[in-house]
Amino acid sequence: MSEAEPQDAGKQADATASPAVAAPAAGQHGSHDHHGGPLKLAIGALGVVFGDIGTSPLYAMRDTFAGHHPLPLDRLHVFGIVSLMFWSMMVIVTLKYVTIIMRADNKGEGGSLALLALINKNVPERKWSGGIVLLGVFATALFYGDSMITPAVSVLGAIEGLSVYAPRLEHAVVPLVVGILVGLFMIQSRGTSKVATLFGPVTLLYFVVIAVLGIVSIAAMPDVVQALSPHHAVAMFIADPFRGFLAMGAAVLAVTGAEALYADMGHFGRNPIRVSWLAVVLPALVFNYLGQASLLLRDASALQSPFYLLAPQWFQWPLLIIASMAAIIASQAVISGAFSVTQQAIQLGFMPRMTIKHTSLQAGQIYIPVINFGLMIAVILLVLVFQRSSNLTAAYGIAVTGAMLIDNFLLAVVLLQMWRWKPWLALPLLLLFFALDTAYLSANLTKIPDGGWVPLAMGLAIFTLLTTWSKGRALMRQNMAEGTIPMEVFAKSAHSSAARVPGTAVFMASTNHGVPSALLHNIKHNKVLHERVVILTVAIQDVPQVDEVDRRSVIDLGNGFYRLTLNYGFLEETDVPAALKLVTMCGEPFEMMKTSFFLSRQTLLPSAKPGMAIWREKLFAWMLRNAASAMEFFRLPTNRVVELGSQLEI
Repeated sequence: MSEAEPQDAGKQADATASPAVAAPAAGQHGSHDHHGGPLKLAIGALGVVFGDIGTSPLYAMRDTFAGHHPLPLDRLHVFGIVSLMFWSMMVIVTLKYVTIIMRADNKGEGGSLALLALINKNVPERKWSGGIVLLGVFATALFYGDSMITPAVSVLGAIEGLSVYAPRLEHAVVPLVVGILVGLFMIQSRGTSKVATLFGPVTLLYFVVIAVLGIVSIAAMPDVVQALSPHHAVAMFIADPFRGFLAMGAAVLAVTGAEALYADMGHFGRNPIRVSWLAVVLPALVFNYLGQASLLLRDASALQSPFYLLAPQWFQWPLLIIASMAAIIASQAVISGAFSVTQQAIQLGFMPRMTIKHTSLQAGQIYIPVINFGLMIAVILLVLVFQRSSNLTAAYGIAVTGAMLIDNFLLAVVLLQMWRWKPWLALPLLLLFFALDTAYLSANLTKIPDGGWVPLAMGLAIFTLLTTWSKGRALMRQNMAEGTIPMEVFAKSAHSSAARVPGTAVFMASTNHGVPSALLHNIKHNKVLHERVVILTVAIQDVPQVDEVDRRSVIDLGNGFYRLTLNYGFLEETDVPAALKLVTMCGEPFEMMKTSFFLSRQTLLPSAKPGMAIWREKLFAWMLRNAASAMEFFRLPTNRVVELGSQLEI
């Protein structure tokens, strides 16, 4: 993607290359109507927003002391790690995300792409803007890696409790996990609205349970609460700097899912998420980590699974069931987020069209078959290859820390360019965030040979696809625009040179300039024009929703020609027939049975023209061939569509 391209990347829905589709951001579900009171929303946020970070106690403490870079199980290191985890949650989650980043909303919506659109809209074009766009896109690519790893590591971490309580059943863990995950992906097409109503209460029960178990363990060794003092983390790094640094690669697991706080803001609102975090999630996590620390210092053999061994014998199986349900909920939330961020990426011009099915009347309840199938294959392969959650956590940390570090760059632009904070206030905060996230990422990079290469490979592959599509669209539009004549000139000449037939013809156009290629081909081959000719462009704006008064704009070109623009936000569904029924500025009302829709379909021919490497041109051509039908994408009536093809070099 060139530096000149980002502003254009998501502005127009391209009828010939990448038209738009309704796209809630990750986890946002496209809703600003926060139904229910603050308490109901706060409870609902527990399941969708905090499932990922909430299941971290299943493996974070264990992997810190028994993972790829184990620490000695003594007071210095146990207190140091608990202190590091606590202050990481306070700085990264509470200060960075809950207090600061959640204020940077795009009309209530959050997430990397929503923030990127907000920056593009509010910050003047600068030399570094292309780099910021690339970082935002790479953060999105890392999110997909996270979407593959989270279900695998969460469900594995939960079901491994089976081998803790009944070692003879250890061989059944992987088959059981695969079965659960297959079932989870298979039900996606039926929608999750009914199941989602249980997410909040079940996750609330989970947090209450882990908090109580932690408190009981703390009571057996009360002085463990001293570990919350930051000096214990400092003391650990002074006494054992190298192993302390390596241990950060596992300690960061305590804050995995922090970015979901921002991404899910559009669905629940800023305040309910803050209340859930400060009143329920943070205290429960702190109590549980302190409880695990107390248990490990009292009984080193509990390192096998300090989370599950917190439970008394009579409560072990209920804890296994509750934790497994919480892990499945965390997985569901990430899968739904993958569907949503895919929609948003399509709207903003970084992905080709895909078939999107709405599973509920509720906005945002969607299902994308291609993404669902791809995620299912990737997640199952991860489980079969890595076998244990402790092996997968090596891969987990890089995706999380990479995304959090990228958020710092976006935050820097927001603080200094959008909000105009004084440098003496913004720079110390940014320095703190960069220092912590860079240290965590550096520690995780040491795990590349142990599995950390997985999210990097996934991220680079997806990043290549996203940028190739965006760049290819820009080149395609540029080539199509070369040599086009103004629509006003064409309307005058065509009116007198072609026969007019009854009805309305709607020609889909990717831009507001020039004559659509479908119109040129139609008059060239058929030599007729309809009585009413409408050039329709679907424009995607850098806002989640567009006010209804700004939805339509019409230019009367005379002689029965009209140029119509339909404006949509990047979270809205582009239902063209529904929008046309409300248009009253193009003469008589639109009747679908008297309206024909003309679409262009380009066949790309890779060429030696400067622009993209040949292999990227071939990749773009393959993506274009496999994009979903524009007819389905725009919800056009199947029996009223005419496609006209042409060949194009890029």
